[in-house]
Amino acid sequence: MLESLALYFGLFITAFGAASLLPLQSEALLAGLLVLGSQPAWALVAVATTGNVMGSMLNWLLGRYIERWRQHRWFPVGEGTLQRAQRTYHRYGRWSLLLSWMPIIGDPLTVVAGIMREPLWSFTLIVLIAKLGRYLVLAAITLGFLGGCRT
Repeated sequence: MLESLALYFGLFITAFGAASLLPLQSEALLAGLLVLGSQPAWALVAVATTGNVMGSMLNWLLGRYIERWRQHRWFPVGEGTLQRAQRTYHRYGRWSLLLSWMPIIGDPLTVVAGIMREPLWSFTLIVLIAKLGRYLVLAAITLGFLGGCRT
């Protein structure tokens, strides 16, 4: 029981961190746990999705409040870069969040959504669809591959 709890907690933390700018790979961990087969696939996908969506929500929250420091020299993003990101988000709108699952562009996109004052309910719903879709595809591919190997 304790081992399962630690496993789920580790997956949650990895997925949460992977939604930030940290170089964590929740997909690799999820695939490895699916290969082990010691936990139900639906539970692993649910935990990974929850952690990843919550990490994106933290990014959204940071975006909501980061602009107040925009004029400081230490601000991590240049004015031009921030304005380009805002224009792009404004052009494509909330539906660009369907790309939040993608490496490199997904995490900054969730921060920009906060800066652009995307409502939390729509942000969460769209990001949930994107992140859950990615993990479901990964699980299907992993379990399908395992099924092919075992026959």
